Amino acid sequence: MIALLQRVTRAKVEVDGSAIGAIDAGLMVLVCAERGDTEKEADALLAKLLGYRVFSDDAGKMNRSVTDVAGGLLLVPQFTLAADTRSGTRPSFTPAASPQDGLRLFNHFVEQARGRHACVQTGQFGADMQVSLTNDGPVTFWLQVHPKPA
Repeated sequence: MIALLQRVTRAKVEVDGSAIGAIDAGLMVLVCAERGDTEKEADALLAKLLGYRVFSDDAGKMNRSVTDVAGGLLLVPQFTLAADTRSGTRPSFTPAASPQDGLRLFNHFVEQARGRHACVQTGQFGADMQVSLTNDGPVTFWLQVHPKPA
């Protein structure tokens, strides 16, 4: 699974002109399931995300996580993160999970996040979303958890 996280001062997702999710300071996270991912990878990615230290401490060092600062978490499904762009001028989405698996894993990720974090908002799987944000820093990180070979 992949998470592209951005530290934000605010972010929101709109569908058909209506806001469906919004946060103030925290993390806006694009979330993508890849072929072969399971709930195990989703859980590992969430644990890494919630503990990832991207917020400043009193000395100005990135030593605090979104959990530490009680920041908002806006989770947005984004299958295009799995694109294979190695050849040609058109991306291939073969590495992405099927829509059914992607939806199942995104919903699992959100459910687990809501059980572990106070402020969780989301985008809508499969919708044409407009996402706006103010990136704080800018600070952006790519997190990825691969399935372990059997």
